[in-house]
Amino acid sequence: MSKLIVTKAEFQELAEVRLVEAKSLLDQAMWNGAYYLAGYAVELALKACVIKSLMATDAFPEKEFSKDCYTHAVEKLVKLAKLDGPLTTAMDADPDLRANWPVARDWSEAKRYHRIDKTEAEALYAAIADDSHGVLPWIKTQW
Repeated sequence: MSKLIVTKAEFQELAEVRLVEAKSLLDQAMWNGAYYLAGYAVELALKACVIKSLMATDAFPEKEFSKDCYTHAVEKLVKLAKLDGPLTTAMDADPDLRANWPVARDWSEAKRYHRIDKTEAEALYAAIADDSHGVLPWIKTQW
């Protein structure tokens, strides 16, 4: 039976699971699913950061905040997690992260209706997963 995830730890765990699933699909030349799941890894990781940001304050969030969190938009989640400044600083220090960021940022759940080729799927996965300069390893330093 399925269970809705709600905690920071659950979002973190599922982000890592989605990336492993994406790699498995890449290895099987299943580009569409690999692309889709790799992007969800970033979304889930950023949502864990949103939770961390909320836990760091005792202030009640603005009325629209919770509604805004139900988005797939990566850039919007960066802002909601208050990571836009830290991300800029990290990209200024790491040109490879700066190059990887737009690839991950431009992922969209709407691409589930697209045919993704090998190049696009592998590029997204690499931009997200690279151990030294990937978007997900950077996000994990923030959660």
